[in-house]
Amino acid sequence: MWPFRRRRTAAVPPAAAVAPPTAPSPATDAGSGPAASAPAISLAKLQADAPALVSLYKTAGVSLRKQGLDGRRAAVYLVLDHSASMSGLYRDGSVQRLAEQSLALSANLDDDGTVPVVLFHDRAYQPYEVEIGRHAGAVEQVRKAVGATFGGTRYAPAMKAVLDHYRRCGATDPAFVIFQTDGAAFDRKAVLKLLRDSSGLPVFWQFLGFGEHEAKQFAFLRSLAALDGRATPNAGFCATGRRPRDLADGVLYERLLAAYPAWLAAARAAGVTD
Repeated sequence: MWPFRRRRTAAVPPAAAVAPPTAPSPATDAGSGPAASAPAISLAKLQADAPALVSLYKTAGVSLRKQGLDGRRAAVYLVLDHSASMSGLYRDGSVQRLAEQSLALSANLDDDGTVPVVLFHDRAYQPYEVEIGRHAGAVEQVRKAVGATFGGTRYAPAMKAVLDHYRRCGATDPAFVIFQTDGAAFDRKAVLKLLRDSSGLPVFWQFLGFGEHEAKQFAFLRSLAALDGRATPNAGFCATGRRPRDLADGVLYERLLAAYPAWLAAARAAGVTD
């Protein structure tokens, strides 16, 4: 069994959209003291339990070291767009690959061996825990377990689901949220409000576009870097190009992590993390 450092909720059965959460209390940033140099989960344990993830785990570790993040701890979340335009990317394995990349990153940052996955379209489904070592075909398992259907694109319900889970799970580390989408949000005002409201919490939103960075549907996400009224710059954006699986793993990790160190520094300065 995985050693649990943070309390988690169990995998959930199919359920209705998640209700808006109550804001969590600030969690402790692992950067407040001397950072351990070792990954959260050892290479030996990963080799024994999930050998297929070892290459990704090592690649993620290199990117973390480049950003000065080796030894840091974070609770990794994965939010997946389940709008109708995403159907082909589920079929061709692009989404499953992202899940594996996220698990390998999490193995460096978090020792509990799981990543909560949130599917969304016009609504959000309850977070479902994907466990390292049981991740083969995990995305399809999550889709079936929560009864996901395709729909539109509203980010706010999924953001609320993450915040609610983070509050309830008893996390002691910041949350690093990989928020994948291929389209523009229909609920931009609600998203902006949630970003401002959560900017005083130890939660970083890394939006990931499946598509070209300069595509029109990502103009809103590109604009978030200049969003005013926030306690911290709690959102980043990067993109994969039209064929996500063709992007090298190391390049993906470098893009995902590029804005995170500056947020950690700002969060400490603002008293959001210790």
